[in-house]
Amino acid sequence: MRRFFFVVLLVALVAAGAVTYALLVPQGPQTPAFVEIVPGTSTSRIAGELKEHGLIRSRYVFVALALAQGRTLKAGEYRFDHPARMEEVWSRLERGDVYTLTVTIPEGSNIFDIGARVEAARLGSKEAFLEATKQDTDLVADLDPKAPSLEGYLFPDTYRFDPHATPREVLAAMVKQFRQSAASIGLTSDYHRVVTLASLVEKETPIESERPLVASVFANRLSRQMPLMTDPSVIYAALLQGRYRGTIYESDLESASSYNTYQHTGLPPGPICNPGVQSLEAAVHPAQTDYLYFVAASADPSGRSRFSATLEGHRKDVQAYRRALRQAARNNRNSEEQP
Repeated sequence: MRRFFFVVLLVALVAAGAVTYALLVPQGPQTPAFVEIVPGTSTSRIAGELKEHGLIRSRYVFVALALAQGRTLKAGEYRFDHPARMEEVWSRLERGDVYTLTVTIPEGSNIFDIGARVEAARLGSKEAFLEATKQDTDLVADLDPKAPSLEGYLFPDTYRFDPHATPREVLAAMVKQFRQSAASIGLTSDYHRVVTLASLVEKETPIESERPLVASVFANRLSRQMPLMTDPSVIYAALLQGRYRGTIYESDLESASSYNTYQHTGLPPGPICNPGVQSLEAAVHPAQTDYLYFVAASADPSGRSRFSATLEGHRKDVQAYRRALRQAARNNRNSEEQP
């Protein structure tokens, strides 16, 4: 009898040691490993998948742990890149800490910029993304029924996507964020005009305090039926035609494109980029000024825009801008010549 109890005790100790070892000693890869749990997979099958990938030591201990915790494990693709205790593995699946791909969209990005970032994040090709921006305009049909694309409605932010996300799912997430941000500033109507104007403002100045002033220039010119004559719209026209060469040429200024605001009065047919909240607010509430001209901060070495109400004042601003360019060039040469 004593021998029997001794054997039972020994087996129990060995089993307890094995369970403790399986639970507490880290197990897993030294290089990234991916496991995809499809919806509806049983806990037993999940444990088998993890064991096959070398992420846990015992499928039976994992099932017991899951039953003891009494919580549902979530489907999705998971990335494991270091040895971990079984409880950490279980916790990740319980939280749904799935593997995602991150895409950051800066303010002022256009659909071409975003497509390149989506492709760089391995979420699909740039070409497929650009095609979807034209095909999936139903995502904003209630906001802008005549939108030629989703340009302007892909809100600048940082996004996390499932690696298998489709272009439409990526676009839908960005449009959803636009809706939330627009609502936060009270934008509830006239989306096409506001977003188009905001996109011009966004491209003309990076300085938040200047955006209402830039918006006022555009508003004043529109009210007088003066052409906006904004370079970013000319660049966008060239991008749409696939002929932008990194600078604006005379042929670009003479282009018949409806986005060429040197040749056509009024706003362009749609947004030329995706503006942030500050530019949207500036388009909704332009400053009250008599300004009709400005030299954009984005081009001026002084780091600020120059505003004027008259053509004579604008000419003086242009001269000051050119002097600033020459001075900046001299400063650069002097710094390069110094040992």
